Amino acid sequence: MSCNCPVTQPGPTLASTCGGAPFMLFMGLLEVFLRSQCDLEDPCGRPEQTPLLPEYDFIVVGGGSAGAVVASRLSEIPEWRVLLIEAGLDEPTGTQVPSMFLNFIGSDIDWAYQTEPEPEACLAEEGQKCYWPRGKVLGGTSVMNGMMYIRGSRRDFDNWAAMGNEGWSYDDVLPYFLKSEDNKQLDKVDRGYHGTGGPLTVSQFPYHPPLSKALLKAGEEMGYKVRDLNGAFHTGFSIAQTTNKNGSRLSTARAFLRPFKNRRNLHILLNSTVTKVLINQTTKTAYGVELLHNGRKQVVYTNKEIIVSGGAVNSPQILLLSGIGPSEELRDVNVPAIHELPGVGKNLQNHVAYFVNFFINDTNSSPLNWATAMEYLLFRDGLMSGTGISEVTGLVNTKYNDPNLDDPDMQFFFGGFLANCAKTGQVGEKLDEHSRSVQIIPAVIHPKSRGYLKLRSDDPTMPPMIYARYYTHPDDIKVMVEGIKIAIAMSETNALKRYGFKLDKTPTAGCEKIPFGSDKYWECSAKQQTGPENHQAGSCKMGPASDPMAVVNDQLQVHGIDRLRVIDASIMPVVTSGNTNAPTIMIAERGSDLIKQRWLTPSEGFFYSHPSVRINRQWGSW
Repeated sequence: MSCNCPVTQPGPTLASTCGGAPFMLFMGLLEVFLRSQCDLEDPCGRPEQTPLLPEYDFIVVGGGSAGAVVASRLSEIPEWRVLLIEAGLDEPTGTQVPSMFLNFIGSDIDWAYQTEPEPEACLAEEGQKCYWPRGKVLGGTSVMNGMMYIRGSRRDFDNWAAMGNEGWSYDDVLPYFLKSEDNKQLDKVDRGYHGTGGPLTVSQFPYHPPLSKALLKAGEEMGYKVRDLNGAFHTGFSIAQTTNKNGSRLSTARAFLRPFKNRRNLHILLNSTVTKVLINQTTKTAYGVELLHNGRKQVVYTNKEIIVSGGAVNSPQILLLSGIGPSEELRDVNVPAIHELPGVGKNLQNHVAYFVNFFINDTNSSPLNWATAMEYLLFRDGLMSGTGISEVTGLVNTKYNDPNLDDPDMQFFFGGFLANCAKTGQVGEKLDEHSRSVQIIPAVIHPKSRGYLKLRSDDPTMPPMIYARYYTHPDDIKVMVEGIKIAIAMSETNALKRYGFKLDKTPTAGCEKIPFGSDKYWECSAKQQTGPENHQAGSCKMGPASDPMAVVNDQLQVHGIDRLRVIDASIMPVVTSGNTNAPTIMIAERGSDLIKQRWLTPSEGFFYSHPSVRINRQWGSW
């Protein structure tokens, strides 16, 4: 099949991400076949780099889940010249295959951050450091996540508004969720809570392993409803909707940038690291960025705004390198302090998880073979078109949470039945001819622990020092232990008994002297074998000027600096109750409209394009 465009393969291949001789030939050949598929390789749709102009109207720093959306929406105005700067390259073809989503963690498209030694978590890891994968690629972490589309609870956003952030209540932000969405399964979701016609296709994966449906039945046995978790209620179980299109991943780069690659006012600069934002110290106004492109230092100027969308790690790092942050910390690393803002890098949050391992009866052969591959290549169906039982999720209350709030404090994920290279020790590994390991993964989604990050040095190429501080608030470990108990109870339901679910009772190293299964044992094990989720948020907190830790206001403008905004997950005052990709896209949608509201007049069409107009026409008044 010819796509009539030159093919250039960016980033790591599937063969390079699997490792080990048994899969090298298979994955190498699979890569060749995948790259022959025009919808996956998409050589004609990938954005092309254009000559860099000396000045733009808007400069967007970071082309990830938020930045790709912001750049796309701002470039809707033909008169605006928009530059999107991304540190990584374009997304590899292999990332388009849903079942391969774990393969690219630790690859060249991963920032591969590690925390500093943790006092209460990751104790069994080398140096007591937790691993934080983050996407270093156009599309960001939306290129390597599990694609789960979970918005968060109504209470999440109402709490944001109650903290002094006008315009961020659930009713305010729902139109922005709908604005992005092109939901392909309206018959399976709650009416009035989903949109069509947006750039982001949302649907379930084409194929569901039988165990996925059994997990839903197990949830029902325990008293939970199977429902649309982005609809009227937020508590229950679901085969989650995902950001996939026709059985392949839909990153924000694919959804928001590729369809508009021919806009002459949108320039994309890859392999470029922004080292700092340039600030006029007299007027406290941002006027440009300094960057490294292919190792060479350059400066680009703006006549309107700079939008930092680097995510919860890179956005505060860029502000700090620019001299915006706690002045004492900046002096320690020889960065000239330009503007005192003590909250930069503080309020860092992440969900924390634990992997409860089970053995199940399984006489099936390995799910990754040529029959499976051909089913995907020919029909975009079968095991490779999904993420195994990772497509299932549950949002529930532990005994520490008020069930009447419909704002659960525990999320369950599931691991197994992935059609990928099944490295030794990987979730769902085939153990022998009769058994397989699977995992039920409780995650604390209302963590009270707070971390922070700060510069390691004034070298912009050095990663910052990250202090996650999991379990430093004692309530978090208590919630986790309850989640582990619920996971074990779930394995004992009739729906899962027929799969022979058996708890792995191998003692965790370091916890051998504690009675297995006691609360103290699970506390010990969760701290030894910590599973950090990839839902980092909060490090550039949104809040009013009266909040000493606030970095941006409710317009997402950096306090005290004109023409500089932060638009990504880092602005969340409190991390949402679930996966963070969907709310990050919403933040980018709303942030883009806030920018348009500043720079466009009503006669130029801003108010006619506001999502509430389209939503009201479709569904009636809110």
